[in-house]
Amino acid sequence: MLKRNFFVITRLAGTGVALLTIFIVGRTVFKGRPSESPRLWNQEAIKATYVASQLRETDNAHSTMILSYDLQNNTDSDYRLEAGPEIHILSKLVADGSLSQQEPLQLSYPVFLPAKQHARLSIEITQPFVWPVEQDAAYVDKLREFVKQRLVNVGEFVLFDQIGRIEIQLPGAWQELQEAARASY
Repeated sequence: MLKRNFFVITRLAGTGVALLTIFIVGRTVFKGRPSESPRLWNQEAIKATYVASQLRETDNAHSTMILSYDLQNNTDSDYRLEAGPEIHILSKLVADGSLSQQEPLQLSYPVFLPAKQHARLSIEITQPFVWPVEQDAAYVDKLREFVKQRLVNVGEFVLFDQIGRIEIQLPGAWQELQEAARASY
């Protein structure tokens, strides 16, 4: 009888150890590796300065506003920007500083920016707009109104490169443009 109790106790202890081992190993496997905290966006790598704006007729029903910026690469590495799913350009709203994707923004062309160098970047906003005829007395006013409506709530644009985790702030100069337009009246 004593021998039988010893075997039962040994089996129960062995089963307990096996279950405890399965529980510990299973918990580690299902929990996975500790998650890494996401890398922060690098806001210092590339700096942008506003250069110019241009408005052009795209077709009979659309116009495109092109905003150009000078980029300065502050890193020791070359940098490339190409349109794709990893590049996002958002508007930063004046009212509360939140980011918006309401305007369809895109890069005008790919940009290669060598280390410690400058390069030009342009972004485009294409919107429905019937281009007025030049003989229209309100020609200039209609063009200004189109620009104003696109930029009135925008403080700046922000470009995010998800692969490089780089954030580029594209400053707005719309108030300066509006003041210059008023001065030309």
